[in-house]
Amino acid sequence: MTTSLLWRPHQAAVPVAGRPGAFPVRRVYCVGRNYLDHIREMREGDERDDPFFFHKPADAVVPDGSAVPYPPQTEDLQFEGELVVAIGREGVDIGPQDALDHVFGFAAGIDLTRRDRQRECRAMARPWEAGKSFDHSAPCGPILPAQQATQTLSGELRLSVNGELRQHTSLKLMIWDVPEIISHLSRSYRLMPGDLIYTGTPAGVAPVRPGDRIHVEITGLPSLTVTIRPGDTHASQ
Repeated sequence: MTTSLLWRPHQAAVPVAGRPGAFPVRRVYCVGRNYLDHIREMREGDERDDPFFFHKPADAVVPDGSAVPYPPQTEDLQFEGELVVAIGREGVDIGPQDALDHVFGFAAGIDLTRRDRQRECRAMARPWEAGKSFDHSAPCGPILPAQQATQTLSGELRLSVNGELRQHTSLKLMIWDVPEIISHLSRSYRLMPGDLIYTGTPAGVAPVRPGDRIHVEITGLPSLTVTIRPGDTHASQ
């Protein structure tokens, strides 16, 4: 006989623009090294490798308008503005020509990163989880259904901090475009409705501190704004 839990685990969900209800989050995949200018600013070379992926917890997703606490165990919290792909149809070993058929919609996102922890992990050839996979680390704006996001994949991304433009790119400069990302990822994982894919960031990443307001705009999509607030366990607060 199985004993039920006394609590219900939190189910992260993202609002869908123009529709009631929300998109329940199953998994969060993130693409690393997907803009050449960002690879260069991180001093990681110029090679076009196969895409690689890491994960964030599903409950790291927080919606537009959130006050994100400054996380513990870092003195270098950095923003990474990204296009987010929401998967709406199951698939495995998907061909690039069929990949967009599996997309429910698109959103603006931020991959918050404990850069000092990430660099330590990289120096020791360890997984990036300490730098990437922490609470509140995956802000995501409202999802616009794919059939309405007709200009997005050929559009631009802009991220500003306190009104100052910090990142600006064409999404066409991604090393691996959205169909290629979905195809490569589906070779290793069965993609399912509820999966989110953060597609990588361009150059311009930099630290933020409590009180900073981060705003992301992507062509044709609802914008995303979060504010960094003091964290309960951050040593400098």
